[in-house]
Amino acid sequence: MMSRPMVLVFLLMILIITSQFEWKQQLVNDLDSSPSISQKQQHILKKEEGIKEKIILSQEKNIQRLNELVQNLKEQLLRCRGSNDTVNGTGRSPTANSIELERQQILQD
Repeated sequence: MMSRPMVLVFLLMILIITSQFEWKQQLVNDLDSSPSISQKQQHILKKEEGIKEKIILSQEKNIQRLNELVQNLKEQLLRCRGSNDTVNGTGRSPTANSIELERQQILQD
């Protein structure tokens, strides 16, 4: 029969070996699950980027529309000023009106 310390050493060795197998299995399982998580995160990030790009494009279109409306309003203002000047008897030319409007815009900026 084996001596008591030998049995204890033997049991300790078995315990260490089996625990290492369990740790390795846990590590392998963790490594296997990590790529799927990172792939999911990448997929989510790609979707978010696509949505952000759509939002930016939409905002650019809105800005373009607003710029067109501003230009339209400037032209209407020039026409109104021209018709008011004609009615009031101060016959300034449309070119003078546009120059004055540009000056006002520069001062506002």
